[in-house]
Amino acid sequence: MNDGDVSRQIQQMVRFIRQEAEEKANEISVSAEEEFNIEKLQLVEAEKKKIRQEYEKKEKQVEVRKKIEYSMQLNASRIKVLQAQDDVVNEMKESAAKELLNVSRDHHVYRTLLKDVIVQSLVRLKESAVLLRCRKDDVPLVESVLDSAKEEYASKMNVHPPEIFIDNVHLPPAPSHHNAHGPFCSGGVVIASRDGKIVCENTLDARLDVAFNKKLPEIRRWLFGQVAA
Repeated sequence: MNDGDVSRQIQQMVRFIRQEAEEKANEISVSAEEEFNIEKLQLVEAEKKKIRQEYEKKEKQVEVRKKIEYSMQLNASRIKVLQAQDDVVNEMKESAAKELLNVSRDHHVYRTLLKDVIVQSLVRLKESAVLLRCRKDDVPLVESVLDSAKEEYASKMNVHPPEIFIDNVHLPPAPSHHNAHGPFCSGGVVIASRDGKIVCENTLDARLDVAFNKKLPEIRRWLFGQVAA
């Protein structure tokens, strides 16, 4: 083998090595680009997922705030409605309380009523001796019906007529402009056992409270319908 042949072989080997190196370099370059693209895609997807999660979190927070605000507004509206209904009911009761004052102005009707509430109180207490308290202005009327009240009670309960003592301490007077914020009584009586342990409050105001509270659901249905019931 002469020098020319050796030189050609060397050149062929160099070309082979260079080609192999270039191919390897291309493979590495392609592989690196693929890995880069994969990693880039993974990073992009990870950021997208993070952004979506943040958005969903904020969206849920906004939704929760909306629900809270709606609930608060709804409750505030309900409170306003209930307050307005209470105002109407209270005005109705105040109107009824004012009408009570007319009861004691008709002495004939009021005298009969006093006897009836005294008998009713005696039936509730079932005591042989009681203490009766009334308004100062009502003392003459009460005294005028005591005997008939005692006889009616005795006949109804089949017992001896009870002793009834009129208390020196009186119930407050009827409400007036001079005593608008003080204690008042529209009429009726309070009867207690002599030891004070049993008390029957049978004033017109107490009877109004009892009747009004008993009829309150029916009054609300009548005024506001089934929603208020």
